[in-house]
Amino acid sequence: MLTLDREETTVLDYSVVNASIQETFTAIDLFEWQAVDEILQMREQQLYLQAGYKNFEEYCQRELYAWGGYRRINQLLGAKKVIDAVGELGRHIKNERQARPLLRLVKEPEKLKQAVVIALKNSPDPSVSDFAAAVNIVVPQLPRKKQSIQEPMVPKVEEPVVPQKAEVTVSQESHPRYGEEGTIEASAPNHWQQIVTFADGEKLLINNADLDAPSVPFPRERTYPAEYTETIAAIEERHKQELERLSQELRIGLQSEATARAEEQVQEQIQSLQQLFKQQKEENIQLQQRLDEMEGLRKLEIENQQLQQRIQELEHAVEQRPSQQWGNTMTQQATKALNKQVKQALEKTIDLRSLAHEPPKENAQECLRLMGMALKNLASAMNNTQALEAAAIILGSEPTPTAIAYRAEQLEMLPQAVSDVRAVLAKPGCSWQDYWAVAQEYEVIKQDYWGELTTQETDLITTLQNTSSQPDTIGVGSIVAHADPYRTLYVERGEVVEDLGEELIVAWNCWKEQSKKTDRYFRDELRFWQPE
Repeated sequence: MLTLDREETTVLDYSVVNASIQETFTAIDLFEWQAVDEILQMREQQLYLQAGYKNFEEYCQRELYAWGGYRRINQLLGAKKVIDAVGELGRHIKNERQARPLLRLVKEPEKLKQAVVIALKNSPDPSVSDFAAAVNIVVPQLPRKKQSIQEPMVPKVEEPVVPQKAEVTVSQESHPRYGEEGTIEASAPNHWQQIVTFADGEKLLINNADLDAPSVPFPRERTYPAEYTETIAAIEERHKQELERLSQELRIGLQSEATARAEEQVQEQIQSLQQLFKQQKEENIQLQQRLDEMEGLRKLEIENQQLQQRIQELEHAVEQRPSQQWGNTMTQQATKALNKQVKQALEKTIDLRSLAHEPPKENAQECLRLMGMALKNLASAMNNTQALEAAAIILGSEPTPTAIAYRAEQLEMLPQAVSDVRAVLAKPGCSWQDYWAVAQEYEVIKQDYWGELTTQETDLITTLQNTSSQPDTIGVGSIVAHADPYRTLYVERGEVVEDLGEELIVAWNCWKEQSKKTDRYFRDELRFWQPE
């Protein structure tokens, strides 16, 4: 903007002053647009309530009256609607005055944009008149009828003449002079009111609708000349069409909203039904498995009942014929065959005394264990003390039935213990924690399964134990879990497959079936995996 120095006299140039004036008005327009944003905040957030104003109109009239009050604010807000409706074309509208003729098209954005394009086609920097002409091209206005020069500006209205000195009565109950009579002594100031003089001399201006005078034809409604009637009818017709258009748009909007809401509800119902179907499917699978189990149990129950019935039949037959000699029957033949097989087996029985001189060369511990358990069963069946002592010596326990039975239960776990220990030692990347998780279950028979292991296997266990006793750093091959207890990977097991220096690449067992199998972590985000 142009500034003048009071102390020095400067020769002013038209172009300089004109440019300064244009810059000043441009700045005013920019500040008006900025004020519109702040006015919208005041109205939408109802900040005027903090100052005690009842509504936005009262705030504008009281606080912004110096800048045009509520009327000017409405003009600025209307211009804001036009700018928002035209989108990118709004940058060609410089101020509220240019947006004013476009306001009547704001509810029809396509026509509004068409008017702006027409104005820009006619002039690269359109003015208010350019925008108004473009709007008239898009939506022409109905032409107004011109009055002839001879006709007066305000045509006279022919109304019935109310004679003076007419007696009237106030018929409106809400009027303070209700029921009182008066006289019309002066001409009426207009066609819908009369000057009435009452008995006390007071003169009041009263509406014709509030007076009752059967002898006087008071006009009850306003009448218009024929020239105005057509214009009023045209305005009413446009108003009616506008109302129909708005109602149609409202119906379409409501139908669209109802359709969108219905589609959303249907989508939600479909999702819920799919979830319910999935649950029902899982329940059906479980029920089918349960039915299969129940069918197997039913078959076993039937077989059990058949066996019970057969046992009862045999017991009943024995009770009825306890002393009968069966003679040459299948029972006797079966007994003879069984005795013959027993004799043949006894002839081939191993002499236990020979084991003291020369134990079995292969799997000696297993043979001795089985032999001790056989002697324990034999001692229990025959109540033989010598067999019991022999079983205690072989099994390595006290020569009592309870101790031998407990020892036999322990040794029954020995094959499974050796199998589990060898399985965990054969895993790649086996750690002391992996071995210890299995070894804890068989701690009571550690000496027994330790003797069954090979030298390489015992050396590997010793190495794992020595390694676990020293602090170690997580590296390639370490079995780890996430260090954050609030992460799901805190209880999952993973293996470090790559060392990137500050970060490590971990392959998680739980991700084997997923597309993403590894992820990158810092060392302090991981910990050595501990079995639960």
